[in-house]
Amino acid sequence: MKKRTGLLILTFSSIFSASANAHFPLMSCWLESGKVLCEAGYSDGSSAVDYNVDMFDYDDSLIGKATTDKRSIAEFDMPDTDFYLVFDAGHESPVEVDVVEISEK
Repeated sequence: MKKRTGLLILTFSSIFSASANAHFPLMSCWLESGKVLCEAGYSDGSSAVDYNVDMFDYDDSLIGKATTDKRSIAEFDMPDTDFYLVFDAGHESPVEVDVVEISEK
């Protein structure tokens, strides 16, 4: 019985420790020289190189698409309409940043 209990504890602890090591996507955006810049990455500090960041207007129409560069930064021209940006890493909930959350750096 002790072996079975020990095995159950080991199984549950490995499941919970795996979820504790999980990381989630992050993105911060700012305005600079008439451009919208966004840096994407993960909560464990790793970068997000060659990922898509999409720009949508409030009608949910795609108005821009950029790929993060070697610094994990995606760059957009400032649109003439309100917008939000989405970084979808594919395995977690996507990150959304609304235009009202963005300011000059």
